[in-house]
Amino acid sequence: MVDLGQPTGSPPSLVKAESTAIDNTITRPGAVRINVQGAFIADDGTVTPQVSEDDGAVHDSRDIRLPHHTAVIGGSLAKLVYFSREPDSKELGGRLNFLKFETDRIEQCLEFIHHLKTKQQKLNGSQPSELCVMATGGGAYKYYDRMREVLGVEVLREDEMECLIIGLDFFITEIPNEVFTYSETDPMHYAEARADIYPYLLVNIGSGVSMIKVSGSKKYQRIGGTSLGGGTLWGLLSLLTGARTFDDMLGMADRGDNAAVDMLVGDIYGTDYGKIGLKSSTIASSFGKVYKMKRQAESDAEDDGGLANGDRAQVSGIARDERNFGPEDMSRSLLYAISNNIGQIAYLQSEKHDLKHIYFGGSFIRGHRQTMNTLSYAIKFWSQGEKKAYFLRHEGYLGAVGAFLKRQPRNWGRRNSFEEPNR
Repeated sequence: MVDLGQPTGSPPSLVKAESTAIDNTITRPGAVRINVQGAFIADDGTVTPQVSEDDGAVHDSRDIRLPHHTAVIGGSLAKLVYFSREPDSKELGGRLNFLKFETDRIEQCLEFIHHLKTKQQKLNGSQPSELCVMATGGGAYKYYDRMREVLGVEVLREDEMECLIIGLDFFITEIPNEVFTYSETDPMHYAEARADIYPYLLVNIGSGVSMIKVSGSKKYQRIGGTSLGGGTLWGLLSLLTGARTFDDMLGMADRGDNAAVDMLVGDIYGTDYGKIGLKSSTIASSFGKVYKMKRQAESDAEDDGGLANGDRAQVSGIARDERNFGPEDMSRSLLYAISNNIGQIAYLQSEKHDLKHIYFGGSFIRGHRQTMNTLSYAIKFWSQGEKKAYFLRHEGYLGAVGAFLKRQPRNWGRRNSFEEPNR
C-alpha cells in the first residue's frame, strides 16, 4: 500500500510557474559540453538541429558538449549518442547529441547513422576504417550483421552492464546539475557531486528492470530485478487503451484518476486507518474496483433486458459513463502499480546489501513527474525517510554514454576520473 494523496501549499499560479520551469529542466535535459577543462550541461538555449519525427527519431532537444557514434538497442527503444564539433569553434571538445528510436523503426535509426557517417567523412576526410559504432544492449547482437551491412564501418559490441556503470559514474562525478531528487511536495533539488560515490544501487528500468550493486569503477553485480517494467506498462496499455506510443500513455496517465479503478483504504474503511499509518488515499488494491463495477454493469444490463445470453460484445464494451472509468484512469493506475512495485523491490535490495544511495535510470522514467514521485515516495516510505531516490536528466542514455566513454580521448574530464585506455 502506498499513500498517493495530493500535496497542498503554494498558490496555483506559483505552482504552475515552478512546474513549467521544472518540466523544461527535466524533459529538455540540456547539451553537455566537454573539453579538456571540463564538462557541463548547456542550458543556454542552443540546440542541435532537430531530426524530423517522420524519420522515427525523437531528439532530446539539448545535448551534452564534449572535447564516434554509440547506440544502445534495447527491447523497446534504440538510444543513439553521437559526437559533433561546435560550429566555427576553435576550442577542443564539442557536443554529445541524444536521440531515441522505437526499436521497430531500427532501419530509420541505421539510416540516420549512415547520414552522420557520410557527413563526417565530408567534413574531415575520414576513411570508413577510421570510424566505428560502439553498440551495447541486446540489439547490438540482434542487429549486428545489419548494422555492418548498412553502415560499412566497424561495429564494436560492448557489455551492457559495464557500459551502464561507466555512464552513471561519469554523470555522477563529471556533470554538474545532472543528478537530482524529486517529489511533488519538494520538487527538484540537485545533488552535490561526491568524491566517494561507492557503493550504490543502480535501478535500470527499461523493458524489464535490473538492479545492480556497484562497489567500484569496475566492480559490480546484478543482484536482482523484475520482469514488470516499461515493457509491461507499454504492452498492457496497448491492449487496454488506444494509445500508440509510450509518451501517449504517459500523457493519458497525467489526465487520469487512479481512484476510479483502484480500491483505496478509504473505500474499505470509509476514512484513514490511522492506527497503522494508512491514509484514506493509500492504494489497497490496484484495479480493485474494476471487477465489481463490471459485474454491476452487466447486472444492470440484464435487468434492463439489454444483455443477451452469451453477448460478449455487450459485456466487454461497456461505455465510460456506465463503468465510470476510462483509459486515462487505467493508465494512471497501472503506472502507479508498476512504479510502486519497482520502488519497493529497490528498497528491499538496498537494505539487503546495505546500500544508502539508490539511482534510477532507464527510458521508462523519461522525466515523468508521476513516475519519479511514486518511486521517490516508495523509497522514502519504506526506509522511513532514511534513503532517497536519485534521478538523472539523461537517465535513458547511461549505456550509450558508457560505450562512448570506452573510446574517450586521453585526459579529458574535470577530474580525469577514468582510467586511460591501454595504448
